[in-house]
Formats: sequence, structure tokens, C-alpha cells
Amino acid sequence: MAVVDLSRLSPLAATPTGWLEAVLANFDAFLMDHASAEKKASGMAMSMVSHYPDKPSIVRAMVELAVEELNHYREVMRLILDRQLTPAADLKDPYIHELNGQVRKATEFFLLDRLIVGAVVERRGAERFALVADNLDGEPPLARFYRSIATSEKRHWELFINLAAHHFDESVVTERFNELTETEAEVVKTLPLRAALH
Repeated sequence: MAVVDLSRLSPLAATPTGWLEAVLANFDAFLMDHASAEKKASGMAMSMVSHYPDKPSIVRAMVELAVEELNHYREVMRLILDRQLTPAADLKDPYIHELNGQVRKATEFFLLDRLIVGAVVERRGAERFALVADNLDGEPPLARFYRSIATSEKRHWELFINLAAHHFDESVVTERFNELTETEAEVVKTLPLRAALH
């Protein structure tokens, strides 16, 4: 699989400081949203398998990703149940909705954009889970868990980028990633701060 020069990719805009405050003030709600995000990520990976059965690199990577995300879902659900919380219904994620709206429907762009959106979303997850891990004072096991999740998200966003470069020219991948990073920064600015991953 191709390996992209990550130094050519635009950095994400920093998460607003108020986001972390909102999460720490209502961590139970954050856990509920995290569980939902992991479940949806697993479903997205399986959707990619269904759409691209003729692309072995996609199938292999997305099957592994789906299983890993489902394992994360299981671990977050354990945290929820250990806190004697009742799992909540999934809510619509306006961040994901906005980014998915950037996926161009034309055949020559659709796969590229799905992979790049996946990379941007996972990169944001890596940043935010690391912020959570670094600020869980007095809860070392939970902090370790979120550090491991942040590490996984970093690996995932690089996987999406490298899959894109396997199927498209690297310069095209880099240009589109940088475009969507700018768009993502504007989306983040417009969303209300809440105890949720996005």
C-alpha cells in the first residue's frame, strides 16, 4: 500500500477550549456519544466493504477496521454499564452530516472523498481523545484507555490516507485532504460545544 508524506498535509485547527470543559462537566453524556460513534464507525467500514467488493485493499482494511471499532464499542459499553448508566439512543451527529455532505457523488470522486472524509474524522478523533486522556486527573485507568483510543484513531486516519493514495495519485489525495481540512475547521467553528466527540 502507498505511504503518504504526512508533512504535506495541513494540520487540523485546534479544538476550541470550551469543548473539553463541556466533556469533563458531563462525562456520562460523552461516554454515550463515544459508544455511538464507535458503533457508527464500524458500520461505515462495513458499508465500504459492501460498496467495493472488487477492491481487495479496501475490503481487507475495512473488515479489520470494522472489527476494531466494534471492539472499542464493546469497551465503551462496559464503561457505561459499570457506571450503572442506561445506554442512550443514537443521536444524529451534525459534524459527520456536514462532512459527508462534502462527498462528491460523481463516480471518479466518490471513493476518494469517502476515504478523505474518513481520514479527517479519524484525525479529529485522535486529537480529541488525546485531550480527554491528558485531562482525566485522578482516573489513571480511564486515562490509559483514552490514550489507547487516541493511538488507534491516529493509525486509522493514516490508514484512510494511505488507502486513498493506493487508488489515486498522491498529489490529488494531498490536495483534497487539505481542502477538506479547511472545510472541517469551518464546520467545527459553527457547531455548539457539547459533551460529545464532535
